[in-house]
Amino acid sequence: MAQEHDRSMMENLYWWGIPTMFRCEYTGPEGRDIVLAGVPHSTGNGTTERDQHLGPRAVRNVSALQRRCHGGFQINPWSSANIADIGDVPFPRANDNEHCIEQITSFYRNVDDVGARPLSVGGDHSITGGIVQALGRGKLTGGGPVSFLHLDAHTDVFTKVDHFLGAKKSAAHWGAYLADDGKVDPKRSMQIGLRGHPRTLDWLQPSYDYGYNVVTMKDFRRRGLEDVVAQAREVLAGRPVYITFDLDCLDPTVAPAVSNIEPGEKGFDIDEAVGLLHSVRGLNIIGGDVVCMMPTKDSPNNITAMTATSILFEMLCMMAENVAAGRG
Repeated sequence: MAQEHDRSMMENLYWWGIPTMFRCEYTGPEGRDIVLAGVPHSTGNGTTERDQHLGPRAVRNVSALQRRCHGGFQINPWSSANIADIGDVPFPRANDNEHCIEQITSFYRNVDDVGARPLSVGGDHSITGGIVQALGRGKLTGGGPVSFLHLDAHTDVFTKVDHFLGAKKSAAHWGAYLADDGKVDPKRSMQIGLRGHPRTLDWLQPSYDYGYNVVTMKDFRRRGLEDVVAQAREVLAGRPVYITFDLDCLDPTVAPAVSNIEPGEKGFDIDEAVGLLHSVRGLNIIGGDVVCMMPTKDSPNNITAMTATSILFEMLCMMAENVAAGRG
């Protein structure tokens, strides 16, 4: 008992030991219900905000602190589902965005083939395109397209230019090309939290043209959490849901170390963001990601990394709850 007590004490110290995500076993995806992966990719953003590739390591470094039970759901996710850390996508040509996107797709096809549901830490938001290229119309979706629960300050549905500073499948383009390729169903997807002063006044039009269900931050403030959650549940019901969470949807006071920060309009506080995530509780969540962290800009207490980890934990617990209930 004394040895077990000492082990428990040490494993709650995030600064001790070899870091895996949430101290999960480091292994392959075979036989796992849920797998955790890092996608240390920055060249899809195409700007000087390149340190996003350090996000997975930052989350691993602090994530032991969040290896917890979920008080609201009353579950222990680590005993409810078989969960592993499967490591990082390799990027031997890390400065070649298009090659990196194909590396991501190849990595996640292997995950999809064995039926494991992936949760990923980026990396910039272009990683979602690479992941959903693999998952859309794959095994986890039953051959159909993905439906997004997309929380973000930006649409990432740019169609007016064919690349972003040289990156074609960029952090700004995945919402469009995935729809063009039939990997996502925009009409059964939600984009929530869009805010900030735009560079062009028609910035939302591509999302409307594709049929995405758009809730701007101003809409959210006017309508309230309960109404938006009800809409999300209606739109996403019966669909294979992929959650993509850009940390810039949060207010900069909550998550200061993110790329493409939008300081001119209040973002979500943590309770609002978690409430929106819970809109898909009990639905068919096939995977998710947390993106756009800039660890080199974080505060000394690693608050953005810890916030990112807590968002990941909420996704994981909803998926583990599905496994325990025989839904995933």
